[in-house]
Amino acid sequence: MSAGAPYTLGHLAAAIGATLEGDAGQTVRGVAPLETAGPHDVSFLTGGRYRRQADASRAGAIVAGPDVEGLACAVLRVASPETALITLLRLFHPEPDVPPGIHSLAFVAEGATVDASASVGPFAVIEAGARIGARTRVGALTFVGAGAIVGEDSTLHPGVTVRGSVRIGRRVIVHPGAVLGADGFGYMFDGAGHRKIPQVGGVEIEDDVEIGANTTVDRGTMGDTVIGHGSKLDNLVQVGHNCRVGADVILVAQVGISGSCRIGPRAMLGGQVGLADHGTVGEGAMVAAQSGIPSDVPAGGLWGGSPVRPMSEMRRIWAAEGMLPDLVRKVRALEKRVRELEEGRPA
Repeated sequence: MSAGAPYTLGHLAAAIGATLEGDAGQTVRGVAPLETAGPHDVSFLTGGRYRRQADASRAGAIVAGPDVEGLACAVLRVASPETALITLLRLFHPEPDVPPGIHSLAFVAEGATVDASASVGPFAVIEAGARIGARTRVGALTFVGAGAIVGEDSTLHPGVTVRGSVRIGRRVIVHPGAVLGADGFGYMFDGAGHRKIPQVGGVEIEDDVEIGANTTVDRGTMGDTVIGHGSKLDNLVQVGHNCRVGADVILVAQVGISGSCRIGPRAMLGGQVGLADHGTVGEGAMVAAQSGIPSDVPAGGLWGGSPVRPMSEMRRIWAAEGMLPDLVRKVRALEKRVRELEEGRPA
């Protein structure tokens, strides 16, 4: 429920390009799920499996697709309810205004450049040579290392660490606790101990990337670790040194990518997928949650399991695993019968 002023259905229809079936003057004050929406809320029907909830809902209006009929309340009819949801959530819950300027409790080193339209929160640290772009927000307790670059219209939420080897593009969002540019995990055993391999590369985050809370993107040993344009990294994702993640990639929570891997454009890795070092995931490939990738996955297709296989094959394996207890009992019974026959006893 929004605390802001109410909107009429006519206003909402114009905002999302909907055909309104109902009273244009009816007001709503917020957006809510079907189960909890009340007469002053607008809700959404995003698929046929939710039709029962829609029929039982007390919502004042429902955003629905072109094929939905028979709803008891007002309907805002659109081609894509999911897209309309994004617009209405932004309308009812706009980002709060943050005044530009550097908080008195922030530290900005001599030689750092902070655009006059940017905002720097309390206890943030911006080291010498760092550059903060126009309209960018640097949250409280965030660290931006020497020489780091943060592009315009980006947001570093509180508690982010950006090491000096990092370049961040425009309209990038980094959530609390993320660490960009930590050393890659590189060691050599010399017979006496593990010697650290110096990590002297950087990190490049391209435009329109979003990085979740407590996610880490390590700097390259030499050269850069790259996160491509428009990619979205969930919370608790690990990207190792010298990886190259293509454009519009989705990495879901707890994905772990070892060093020097390549992820093709528009690939999607489900939660807890692990990728061994120097592995490749091809363009547009989709890998199911908890899969293990020991080497390469070709472009396209749906993959799963550990080691990863085409999903059609993996489903047959999973089905066979479910039959293993019965198969074991049958094998033991057959073994017993064979022993009895060999001993000359009746079966």
